[in-house]
Amino acid sequence: MNIRGGFFLIDLHCHILPGVDDGAKDLQTALAMARLAVEDGIKIVACTPHVTPGVYDNRGPEITRAIARLQESLDAADIPLQLTCGADAHLAPDLGEGLRERRVPSLGGSRYFLLEPPHHVAPPRLDFAVQDLLDEGHVPVITHPERLSWIEDHYHLMKAMADAGAWFQITAGSLTGRFGPRPRYWAERMVDEGLTHILATDAHNLRNRAPRLAEGRDAVAARLGPEEARRMVVDRPRGILANADPATLPPLMTPRGSGRGRGWMAKLLQLS
Repeated sequence: MNIRGGFFLIDLHCHILPGVDDGAKDLQTALAMARLAVEDGIKIVACTPHVTPGVYDNRGPEITRAIARLQESLDAADIPLQLTCGADAHLAPDLGEGLRERRVPSLGGSRYFLLEPPHHVAPPRLDFAVQDLLDEGHVPVITHPERLSWIEDHYHLMKAMADAGAWFQITAGSLTGRFGPRPRYWAERMVDEGLTHILATDAHNLRNRAPRLAEGRDAVAARLGPEEARRMVVDRPRGILANADPATLPPLMTPRGSGRGRGWMAKLLQLS
């Protein structure tokens, strides 16, 4: 399907399921978020509620049923949005077991899944945990690394995990400054240095965390060109849902030079 002059967009990180986490609070909000997504050019959304032991104890079968109910509501309201499964999975000792037993849904039932590191504390041996998951045949897609408070002291880990085979998802709004200058700096740096596989909205509501993906695509197009922007919102997400071998999907671009327009932030980070 062709939307707004380009192929439709695929959002693989969205908290649109009503009443299951800190995302959409009710069905009315979920439907409104869906309408916004369609207006933005999004055609496929992965419903990815938090799976955080002891906080959001969402499980695969419950998530699947909730997605089916929401899809029925979308169809009844004539909202042309296709839903698929997923989860924003917190790092936990039994994560691999949860993926194998489908307690933790992967993206569209594929080998790829969203992995959410802790926001404020760098987990010890994160790279080893990621390697274990890769060795089991999973492909972790590490979510919003640019917004982690500890990325400055552990950026080398991002590069090491990417080299090992992990994927990275940047939040579209980070590239336009919706989360402030620091996440924007790291988002632009990861894009420029060839460490960004996909963009997603990580939408939670209708206000400051709305499902806007096109703005991120446009920001990448301005930095790397339209072809790489399309790969981040169409080609690689489509390959994920098809459970394609990572080696068969478009490779990351060769890192470009220092990102333009972020020198002042680089100096600030060096002083902090």
